[in-house]
Amino acid sequence: MAVPNDIHSVIWPSGPSPMEWIKSKPTAMWRETFGKDGYLVVKDLLTKAELEIYQDVCTKMIQGDIDTATHRHDLGNVAEQKQSYIENICQILWPSMYVRHLDEGPVHRRVLAIAQCLLGEDIVFDHDMILAKAPFTDTMTPWHQDEAYWPDVADKRALMCWTSLDNAVKDNGCMWFGRGSHKGMLRVHTPVKEGCHLLSCETYESDDMVCVEIPAGSCTFHHARTLHYTCGNTTNQMRRAIVTSYRSAAMLKEFVRAGHDHGKRFQDTTEHEDEFKKSAALYDLPHDDVIV
Repeated sequence: MAVPNDIHSVIWPSGPSPMEWIKSKPTAMWRETFGKDGYLVVKDLLTKAELEIYQDVCTKMIQGDIDTATHRHDLGNVAEQKQSYIENICQILWPSMYVRHLDEGPVHRRVLAIAQCLLGEDIVFDHDMILAKAPFTDTMTPWHQDEAYWPDVADKRALMCWTSLDNAVKDNGCMWFGRGSHKGMLRVHTPVKEGCHLLSCETYESDDMVCVEIPAGSCTFHHARTLHYTCGNTTNQMRRAIVTSYRSAAMLKEFVRAGHDHGKRFQDTTEHEDEFKKSAALYDLPHDDVIV
């Protein structure tokens, strides 16, 4: 697998360790809220300096200064392309493969500490991606549950963190959640359009849908079974987010055995077979940030 060029690297400002950072946070309230609602808002995950680093990396990837073509897709290809210069919904899988030390930053390390607080100390990092909705692309991401995209495994403990790199509001595509929907069943999902990856499911009048606007540098967490949705971007501003996913180590082992790696491999799986085998070690991560 391609090794990121050394010129594409980041240096993080000094700051408290994830363990030190989380000690001052209302973790008991976070657990209660997440367990009840299936989602959680955490304000000011990032400092201004940290946010600017992520914004710079994201801009370079979107503009092509960092070539992520192998893992770049249009998640909104169900509709005609609205802007000639960018996808309707730009999805870049595994950005941490392309920038050295990106996965050592607060989005990965602080969020892991929170994820372990919410779901258990055996929760580990799974994958990351960047999602961007450019100005006036006006392409929604339909209501769905993330669990519908994954193999059926015994351990269902999984969550996603959506960290906004711009102020996320209703008109540019902030997150909406179905409050408490994680306690229900996995709904039937179907492709929005034949041959496209995007899935959607039915919603009901009884669903408690909540619009969650957050400032840049803040984040939302949601359970893998929580209904969620984003509107299209009808504004003249970008709406960028970095998404990190977490699940139990046992669940990740099952994913690896099933060959499910969220698009990490190149298309030529034979050439990169050795590299894929290394992904089996993904779940064997250091646990210096475990919440006990």
